Amino acid sequence: MDVEECIKEWQDLIADYKRLETINKDYATKLEEVGELQASCMKELNHQRYRMSIITNALKRLERKGLPKDESVANLEKEIMKRKAMLHEIEATLPKQNSLYLRIILGNVNVSILNKNDKFKYKDEYEKFKLILSAIAFVLAVANLYIDFRPLQLILIFLLVWYYCTLTIRESILKVNGSRIKGWWRLHHFISTVVAGILLIWPQNNPWELFRHTFMWFIAYISVVQYMQFRYQSGVLYRLKALGARHNMDITIEGFHSWMWRGLSYLLPFLFGGYIFQLYIAYTLYHLSYHPEATWQVSYLAALFLIIHCCNMYTILKLLKKKMKGGLKLRYKLRAIAYRLSNEIAVLEQKWRPNKLETKPE
Repeated sequence: MDVEECIKEWQDLIADYKRLETINKDYATKLEEVGELQASCMKELNHQRYRMSIITNALKRLERKGLPKDESVANLEKEIMKRKAMLHEIEATLPKQNSLYLRIILGNVNVSILNKNDKFKYKDEYEKFKLILSAIAFVLAVANLYIDFRPLQLILIFLLVWYYCTLTIRESILKVNGSRIKGWWRLHHFISTVVAGILLIWPQNNPWELFRHTFMWFIAYISVVQYMQFRYQSGVLYRLKALGARHNMDITIEGFHSWMWRGLSYLLPFLFGGYIFQLYIAYTLYHLSYHPEATWQVSYLAALFLIIHCCNMYTILKLLKKKMKGGLKLRYKLRAIAYRLSNEIAVLEQKWRPNKLETKPE
């Protein structure tokens, strides 16, 4: 390429740059318009909720006065419930303010994801992240069962600290973006972060050597259970999305429908086994706290493992109680789901049958 060709290429590049400037100017204008529209939407959203709160409080005052609830009042309450759900869906498309935890960790950075595909990708990465880290933790735990090497133990424990810290941040971002993640699930991971941090500073003494194998077996067992839970929950979330029953930012542990018990029956014994294992670890640490060489970490860890066990047992017993009370609802839900699935199968069969007749050899 000689000088004349270089000059010609530069002239072409100038024309391309002018086109880029025009596109960027349009983009900046649209971006300002989007910001103004977002502010207007938030203002109208707050106005809707304020007016609805006035109407709701007025209805409550009328009910306290003993006025009979006629059909018009019942219809109005139904309309208010529908409007709340619609406002929730609108709010999911708007940026939200970060929680206190995110502001402390990340600062005042906007972590709202406005594109639906990007939201789903982020949620999918969250699930895959848990699966990959569980596999790595399983390998390291098994290695520590057969190799007594302190740096390898610290690598596993540091991995747990980083894993749970990252989970709390990712789940907070999911919460900002409309996920209905339960508070107890996030609390469980906050406590697990503290547990991993205390394990990291536990000195290598005789109580640690007595506890090490039990802890490594626990990590290996929990990793296997988390893999099984991931497979089950991924299938449940896929079916919920296909039926249009859940938000696409919901994590797989949140929300529960009665028909899920059919697939959960094989997982429950392993979950209960993990909870009993947690109680056993708390009991073991309690006895190790009386060891002459025991440090303060032992008693703290015993209390934290007991808290985690109680949180998990509360959750699973709450689900069992919900199942016992929802027998009639289960029948109706199963009928509704079967009806919708039969319609989908009929549509697919109609599409498949002509193709089969066309490809059938003469």
